[in-house]
Amino acid sequence: MTTSTAPLNTKRGMPVTIITGFLGSGKTTLLNHILSNNKDLKVAVLVNEFGDINIDSQLLVSMDEAMVELSNGCICCTINDDLIDAVYRVMERDDRIDYMVIETTGVADPLPIILTFLGTELRDLTRLDSIIAMVDAETFTPDHFESEAALKQITYADVTIMNKVDLASSDQVKALEEYLSSVKEGARILRSQQGQVPLQLILDVGYNNPEDYAELVQEEIEQTAHDQHHGHEHGHHGHEHHHGHEHHEHHHHHSAHLENDGFVSIAFESDRPFHVKKFEHFLQNTLSQDVFRAKGILWFEESDLRNIFQLSGPRFSINGEEWDMPPRNQLVFIGRHLNGDDIRQQLTACLA
Repeated sequence: MTTSTAPLNTKRGMPVTIITGFLGSGKTTLLNHILSNNKDLKVAVLVNEFGDINIDSQLLVSMDEAMVELSNGCICCTINDDLIDAVYRVMERDDRIDYMVIETTGVADPLPIILTFLGTELRDLTRLDSIIAMVDAETFTPDHFESEAALKQITYADVTIMNKVDLASSDQVKALEEYLSSVKEGARILRSQQGQVPLQLILDVGYNNPEDYAELVQEEIEQTAHDQHHGHEHGHHGHEHHHGHEHHEHHHHHSAHLENDGFVSIAFESDRPFHVKKFEHFLQNTLSQDVFRAKGILWFEESDLRNIFQLSGPRFSINGEEWDMPPRNQLVFIGRHLNGDDIRQQLTACLA
């Protein structure tokens, strides 16, 4: 299949692809694949954090706390709290951007993000091209950690990528494909290893049909008008409305979905190094089975290297590189019904 390097028809609005998928399914791996194989396409990637994006220092042109520019013309931008604001930041740049890719958090229902593009002023500036759901073929089960968000991700996807098929048996892959087809009739399903898919199968494909969301968009518009009229006096939303966000605030409260599904995120930092053996023991014997995803930077007493730590389901990897800052430990664990105090105590016990 040949790839076209012709410029995209941006008169229809800048094309936007949303990448969704459960914790550890490979969203960031797919993003890195897009960034490094974009041919002549100038891509803007919107993420919640830069942490995992493979920003090679040789490719780096400039960086501030919200935006990174690469020498291949791509930029990465953090969403922070406001998706609409992040989109404007990209579109107001002087240099040409052809395409926008947005990565959602692993436990987010993609619908609020979809509705932000279809039901706000963004609908006149952008064109929602497709929603991609990444699925981990090795660890996915139909009750995927009892997560409503995981099911919604598949339901709203225009393309589902079964990733890590090399780690699953052929029976497992076949059963998963049948399940995905049962959740979404006529689902477009691709298979991949390490997020490697031909970009012409996922970018500028025109799969999303805004009419499918027409009723939901109308509800969202009416709800927004109602919120503005009543000044956000919603007792049942409790804590969500105390942050002084503007009127489109309910489009980007990912934390609400996290809490709905019982997920919590636990951070740990220390200016002391870990003891390798103690940390290994913690991972293999102590860490709660309810942790689905973890990542961070590890500093070990026995090593001069900065160790990049990734854990997804039962697998973890630790890869060393040179420090470019004073060494310290920084970790995040995401899972269901976790006890943060217990995990922090266990990690403190691993310090040298």
